[in-house]
Amino acid sequence: MFSKIQNTLLPVIAILFFTNATSQANTVLPTTKRANGTAIYEKVFANLALQCIHQTYPNVVKHMMNDASDVKTPDKLYPAFYGCLDWHSSVHGHWLLVRMLNTAQNNVDRERIISRLALSFTKENIDGELTSLLRENNASFERPYGLAWFLQLTAELRTATFPEAEKWLEVLTPLETAIVERISIWLPKLAYPIRTGEHSQTAFAFGLMLDWAREAKNVEFEQILTGRINKYYSGDTQCPLAYEPSGQDFLSPCLAEADLMRRIMTQSEFATWLTAFFPQLTGNKEHWLAPATVTDKSDGKLAHLDGLNISRAWMIEGIMRALPKDDKRQDTLKASFEQHRSAGLHAVIGDMHYMGSHWLGSFASYLETQRGIQ
Repeated sequence: MFSKIQNTLLPVIAILFFTNATSQANTVLPTTKRANGTAIYEKVFANLALQCIHQTYPNVVKHMMNDASDVKTPDKLYPAFYGCLDWHSSVHGHWLLVRMLNTAQNNVDRERIISRLALSFTKENIDGELTSLLRENNASFERPYGLAWFLQLTAELRTATFPEAEKWLEVLTPLETAIVERISIWLPKLAYPIRTGEHSQTAFAFGLMLDWAREAKNVEFEQILTGRINKYYSGDTQCPLAYEPSGQDFLSPCLAEADLMRRIMTQSEFATWLTAFFPQLTGNKEHWLAPATVTDKSDGKLAHLDGLNISRAWMIEGIMRALPKDDKRQDTLKASFEQHRSAGLHAVIGDMHYMGSHWLGSFASYLETQRGIQ
């Protein structure tokens, strides 16, 4: 499998990068408007997801076992979302493919993508997923990260114009309804936000959920979310960005919070809030925030830092878009955006271990298609 990935990527690498391996890390990729994604990457991203959404092993199963009957293989536990190492990566791998159908035009193998998604999105499979979700003692399953990505998947189907999308959304709706209900019950009980740099972080998940609520026109769910977001974050000041990153982060707690708050504030409100939140962010600071370095791509936790560079890039871009164009902080943010985008995309286009390739394509697609902005 890895040799196939390498063969697919080599032509792209030859086109993109004229420098040798020792200078690639310092190459800055172009930052022109990416209206429909960066076409040269789209096939690479799609192939990464196609190669793993129906690959059962290796697999990390986080499953509450109530009795011996719960001992099953991943594809029996989660008949739609068993590939790509774990449930949430499988879910956003499916999202990646729908996103490519929506944005990539003819730069990807549309027939192959549709046929593979059709294998996953059957009533029988989603009934099985729903049964697994609603099992006893399973209230915290994939909460909030995986559940948020599932909502991003159905939000993507709502924006789609290809004919299969409506049917697939109908199939997925029972699971979507159960997930929204589960989150709505959980949020009032959550006394504090979760400020980690990994899956349990609430700021990033709330952003995906809020985008879904607006796409689905679910006003009640949007109101629940915005109420909790204001409670958890609106009074925050002086976020300790200097303490980041932790050793296995793939999300920045500080940047994710700022990227979330710009979704619920006016431009002037956000600009003022950001001043108190990031007082260290001023103009003309080229090295305000340096990209993270990965020391071992075969270590799934250490490889998280490649994803951190990508998610930092899209969060910084979201912050930039929310501020006035003449805001004095724009140059500092742009420099950091370019550095993180370059580092993150080099990791995806380069030689990846499965510990990265099963999920980094989704992060890169989210960045390059500007999903959090558009």
